[in-house]
Amino acid sequence: MKSSLHKVLHPVAGRPMLLHLLASAGALSPQRQVVVVGAGREQVEQAVAGTGAIVAVQAQQLGTGHAVAQAHDALAGFAGDVLILYGDVPLVSAGTMRAMLDRLSRGDEPRAVVLGFRPDDAAAYGRIIADGQGIIEKMVEFKDASEAERAVTLCNSGLMAVRSTDLFVLLDQIGNQNAAGEYYLPDIVMLPGGTSAVIETDAWEVAGVNSRIELAGVEAMWQARRRNEAMRDGVTLVAPETVFFAHDTVLGRDVVVEPNVVFGPGVTVADDVVIYAFSHLEGASVASGAAIGPYARLRPGADIGPNAKVGNFVEIKKARLDEGAKVNHLSYIGDASVGAGANIGAGTITCNYDGFFKYKTQIGAGAFIGSNSALVAPATIGAGAIVAAGSVVTKPVEADALCLVRPAQVGKAGWAKRFRERMMARKNAKA
Repeated sequence: MKSSLHKVLHPVAGRPMLLHLLASAGALSPQRQVVVVGAGREQVEQAVAGTGAIVAVQAQQLGTGHAVAQAHDALAGFAGDVLILYGDVPLVSAGTMRAMLDRLSRGDEPRAVVLGFRPDDAAAYGRIIADGQGIIEKMVEFKDASEAERAVTLCNSGLMAVRSTDLFVLLDQIGNQNAAGEYYLPDIVMLPGGTSAVIETDAWEVAGVNSRIELAGVEAMWQARRRNEAMRDGVTLVAPETVFFAHDTVLGRDVVVEPNVVFGPGVTVADDVVIYAFSHLEGASVASGAAIGPYARLRPGADIGPNAKVGNFVEIKKARLDEGAKVNHLSYIGDASVGAGANIGAGTITCNYDGFFKYKTQIGAGAFIGSNSALVAPATIGAGAIVAAGSVVTKPVEADALCLVRPAQVGKAGWAKRFRERMMARKNAKA
């Protein structure tokens, strides 16, 4: 990855790959989740803190079999089934994990279940030779495969399900007699005295990430599937390929999303909302009937009420817009509450930060804030009040009052003409 960030912490859809995997496994209600860490462990340990996952340390990286063996103590006293997953293979679904466990529990009781796939280009993947019932006859690395074996299209993803009562007994039996001197997890499959089985999944589910290029490819696959899901659920995406979702984006029915909209984490959008082109939403809630954009930015804490309007080049941060409130043009509303039906004129700013602390602005229902106004927080604008354009408000404004904060307009007849004549004379004198 050529990065200071641990590989498994690079995000897909706004969430680290490893946390995608833990969330999918979590849908199965596992008794324990164990994360085996090695190089860069501090970053991974911090990322999984609070998830309930147990951390096991692989001090020396001696292969995949050796890595799994480090979970021995964390699984002490556990007598269930074990799923072995990889932090850089983030798209495996809970359904596929469940299918692996179900196959492990079938009457023939295989010692292990391997997840296989058939890529468009099998390339250098290890091959799985299996009979018609999915019983594995041979697993072979590409470099060791014969021409006939290389012609097989069923490949090994490396993901596996094994009973905990068998796992560590099997790991004790594998050796490291190979060029790398490592203990390979797949070697448990071909140990004598038992059989193993394979089930298949689509290639996209087991796509791994070893470079920024592959990370972008996994992101693209995730986004394509999420867009299709949204449209199946009643969302209109005008140009689907230009819309980007986060892992937790929630959209209601009859939402319309125009081109080039980006959803960061933590966004919930209710029914009948329109999000116009080039808008960016993160940590925001949008109620039914609201309209956002174009070119709007909703930052964390933005709470947009029913039928409210956030227009072009407007930024909302940690602010509530009540029903029917409008902020149509070129404004910043931060740390604020805006009452129902209030209208915020173009260029209005809530001056919420003094360089040290944030302060709140409260705008009452039905208030009208004229264009190019600055509301210096803490500020209170009463219901139905009008703030004249160009005002700098530093004191509370009573309900239904007019607030006018600007010098009187002065007109000097002929002044502009005399000024131009004087300046031209000076300019000509220097020529």
